[in-house]
Amino acid sequence: MNTANARVYPRYVSLAKGAEFIDSSVRTIRRRISDGTITGYRVPGCRSIRVDLNELEILMKPMR
Repeated sequence: MNTANARVYPRYVSLAKGAEFIDSSVRTIRRRISDGTITGYRVPGCRSIRVDLNELEILMKPMR
C-alpha cells in the first residue's frame, strides 16, 4: 500500500486526553483552539469538545 495515498481517519479525543498526548495542560489545548492552531470539534447534543490526535501530531512535529 502506498502511504502517500493512504487515508488518515480522525481520532477524536477529549481535551484532557489530547493534553496528555502532547504532555501539556488542558488550558494550553484551549488556547491553541482559541488562536486557531488546532480545531476544536463540539459534540452535538452536549457541551463536550474534542480534538483530533492527527492535528496534535502535526503540531508537535519538529520544524526543519
